[in-house]
Amino acid sequence: MTQEITRFKRLGEYLRSRRDRLQPEAVGIRETGSQRRTPGLRREEVAVLAGLSSTYYTWLEQGREVTASREVMESLSQALRLSADERKHLFELWNPGLPDTLASINEANERNQELNPQWRDIIRQLSYPSFITNERSEILAWNDQACEVLCDFGSRPASERVMMRQLFLDPELRRRMLNWEEFALHSVAVYRTYYDLNLHDPWYKEMVGQLCKESADFAAMWKQHDIQHKRVNRVVILGSGTNQPVTYDINSMANLADHPGVHVCIYTPVSV
Repeated sequence: MTQEITRFKRLGEYLRSRRDRLQPEAVGIRETGSQRRTPGLRREEVAVLAGLSSTYYTWLEQGREVTASREVMESLSQALRLSADERKHLFELWNPGLPDTLASINEANERNQELNPQWRDIIRQLSYPSFITNERSEILAWNDQACEVLCDFGSRPASERVMMRQLFLDPELRRRMLNWEEFALHSVAVYRTYYDLNLHDPWYKEMVGQLCKESADFAAMWKQHDIQHKRVNRVVILGSGTNQPVTYDINSMANLADHPGVHVCIYTPVSV
C-alpha cells in the first residue's frame, strides 16, 4: 500500500471517528423517532451540514482517492465541530504535499538515536526530572531525577525505553501517578497525531499493535481517535520513598539543533 493511499484511508478513518462522536442534538438535528443505527451523525447528515453531496462525502470517508479542496476541508471542519487541534490535524492529513515533507523523518529518527553528547550532559545537570524523547516517545537521554520520579530507564533495554510503553505497562508508575487516566488520555491523543502523520514509518504501526494487545486501556483510548497537540501538561506523582504526592508541570522544548522531532521534557514542581 502506497503512502498516498494510506493517507486517504487515514483521512477517512479520522472523518468517521469525528462523525461517530458528534450527537445530532449538538448540531440542531431533531430525532424523528426512527431508530438510529450509528453512534453519532449519519453520513448524509454530515454531507448536508458541510454542503456536500452524500456520495462525495461517503467517498472521502471510505478513503477513496478523491481530490478535495481547502474549502471542502473548511466546511467539514465546521460541520464536525472540530477543535483547533483537531482542525489542524485534519488539514495535515489532507495536505497533498505532506508525505513529501515527512519523507525524511524516518531517517531523522534514526539519526536522533545518536544524540549530541552535549545535550546528554545538559540533561544530567538539570535539577528537575528531565529526559529527551522523540516523536515515537523513545527515551534518548535522562537524568537521575527522572529515574527517581518516573522509572529507572537505565535498567531497561532500549526497546522498552518508550514512554508510551512505560505509561501503560509499568504497574508501579501507574500506581504512583494519581491522575493517570487524565494524563494517559492526553498522551494517547498527542501520540495519535504523530502516528497519523508518519505514514512512511512502520515502527508506529508495530508499536500501536503491541500496545493494543498488551493493554486493554490503551486499546480503548486508541479507539477513540482523539487528537491533541503537545502543550504544558500536569501530572501528580507519589514521591519515591516518601509516598507524598508531588505535582509537576511538564514543559517541552522542541527542535534541538540537528535533531528535528526531538523534545526536552522537564518536570517542574508546582505549588497547588
